[in-house]
Amino acid sequence: MKEEYANITSAASQQHFHPTTTEQVPEDYYERLLESVISEIENGTLDNCRSGSEVVNRVAVDKSVLSHWKSL
Repeated sequence: MKEEYANITSAASQQHFHPTTTEQVPEDYYERLLESVISEIENGTLDNCRSGSEVVNRVAVDKSVLSHWKSL
């Protein structure tokens, strides 16, 4: 899963990323997102996902699965 987020981070361009966030570089955004996802995995929130790729896709579609998403 970390590799999935690393690939996304390296593919994210400043031009695409900047309009969607506030003064945050892609590396920081995805690092915080990864930390939140790992926390949810440890809490059992994403137990029904069978792979890291499935976790990444689920979070990409619906960030409400992350209990602390609003504070990111």
